[in-house]
Amino acid sequence: MIDPFTITILLIVALAIMGHSIGISMLAGSFVYLLLKGYDASIAAETMMQGLFNGYTLLAVPLFILAADIMNIGSLADKLLKFAQALVGRFRGGLGHVNVVSSLIFSGMSGSAVADAVGMGKIIITMMTKDGKYTPSYAAAITAATATIGPIIPPSIPMVLYALVSEQSVGYLFAAGILPGLLMAMFMGVTNGVMARRRNFPVDNSVPLRELPKATFQAIPALMLPVILLGGIYGGIMTPTEAAAVAAAYALFISVVLYRSVTLRGFYGALLGSARSTASVGILIAGALAFNYVITRENVPDSVAAMLNAMDLGPVGFLIAVNVLFLVLGCVLEAGALLLIVVPILIPAANALGIDLVHFGVVVVVNAMLGLITPPYGLLLFIVASITRQPLMPIIKDLAPFIFILIMALIIITFSPDFVLFLPRQLGYGG
Repeated sequence: MIDPFTITILLIVALAIMGHSIGISMLAGSFVYLLLKGYDASIAAETMMQGLFNGYTLLAVPLFILAADIMNIGSLADKLLKFAQALVGRFRGGLGHVNVVSSLIFSGMSGSAVADAVGMGKIIITMMTKDGKYTPSYAAAITAATATIGPIIPPSIPMVLYALVSEQSVGYLFAAGILPGLLMAMFMGVTNGVMARRRNFPVDNSVPLRELPKATFQAIPALMLPVILLGGIYGGIMTPTEAAAVAAAYALFISVVLYRSVTLRGFYGALLGSARSTASVGILIAGALAFNYVITRENVPDSVAAMLNAMDLGPVGFLIAVNVLFLVLGCVLEAGALLLIVVPILIPAANALGIDLVHFGVVVVVNAMLGLITPPYGLLLFIVASITRQPLMPIIKDLAPFIFILIMALIIITFSPDFVLFLPRQLGYGG
């Protein structure tokens, strides 16, 4: 007779292959497991409800999604792009540098790689491909690559999900993402500069330096959002969840009152889009909570920890194994599934090996973001391919140098915990 846990895994995989969402697949598999084990099926509902009610920080997820959608319907992205173009657009491959800088700034507002690619990405891709300055595949590739910075620089929706399963401070996780995000941006800027010279990309029409103060002044209301968010969190004025609500309210205020760029129809569309995205994330979280109950009943985390201890990998070997595992799984699983399903299994082993869980969180989130741009199922690949109407293969070819350089950044992040934890320690973190 086949073990109920094996049947559960096979059912989840089969449903996912058939095209069902991973959240629905996990809910169905968990329900079947409870029935086969003879447990009360209501345990699944009770586990989900307790997890959702006790997860106060989860409220930050829909609020950050709403803030990002409001930014996309307003003219915040346009103001930020003009500021970035005035700042770095004068160099060879300037619009590529603008892409990097604008993603770096926008990441401090949305917390989502998808929001970055859909909002800022559409505008910058149009700018890059206009008059044939850059190939559509290169514009798509660098847009997908730079969007990965979004969830590393705070605020970050994946960091909130990691905090849920690891019971770590969201504030310290946010702080730990700042330097790695800047490192990734620097590496991508250098890569774009090298590619610009190799392919002889044009020197774009630069904004005169005398217009930089004007572009900066117009962008100040948008640039103040990350300052308000991070200042409020680290100053002890508000929690990350409250900061998410402030982000949504502030984005709406400056879009309506200062920039006057939001219509009622546009606002309704943003609310509708946010509700759909939130429902999708909510189903994934609910499925993960139910499936994590199954994993706990089967004693999987302790078994994995015991197996890794028996292999005597040590902290370095464990981190190498985790990176390889996540890079492989990232090719076929979405970031949320990785964080909510795989990470809870690995945390006991990381704890046993003395690996700092805030540093570990940054490592796994960076890995999850790399999964968004790796074939065959990288979500950002499909988004930029849809925007540019280009086949995937040319985009993947142009994306390869960026994937390579991001893996180099990941290696530095993985084996330099002091670098990652420098800012959290300045804020009082004892790890």
